[in-house]
Amino acid sequence: MSPKLIVSLALFPLLAACAATAPSQPQRPGTPSTRIPPTQPPKPPVQSWRPAREMTIPGLESVIGADSRTLTQMFGKPRLDVTEGDVRKLQFSGRPCVLDIYLYPPRQGADPRATYVDARRESDGQDVDRAACAAALRQR
Repeated sequence: MSPKLIVSLALFPLLAACAATAPSQPQRPGTPSTRIPPTQPPKPPVQSWRPAREMTIPGLESVIGADSRTLTQMFGKPRLDVTEGDVRKLQFSGRPCVLDIYLYPPRQGADPRATYVDARRESDGQDVDRAACAAALRQR
């Protein structure tokens, strides 16, 4: 054997080692791609409708339970008339005080009725007696 052939044969394993590549990832034959649907946020809990509790304060018997038409007859045109959802707020004011009357439906789908009253002084916003304020505004 010639020396060139011996050197060539001796270098062959070294060249083969240099040319070797890392093993490739095994391929899965015929696996379809799995599509994961986007997640849906949880639905908010369904709230059942509840009637508002009516305030019971002596002197407000003619106000609590009244509808907006009756309140307008009692106190005149409201300074504010705001509706948000099923709640309605009527605000009546005069020199002595400001009267806020909140109306809620007594049953689902019914016309709102006065269930809560709040009163304050016009000048500084301090709370005042609700029944006295209602009586003062009714007399104007």
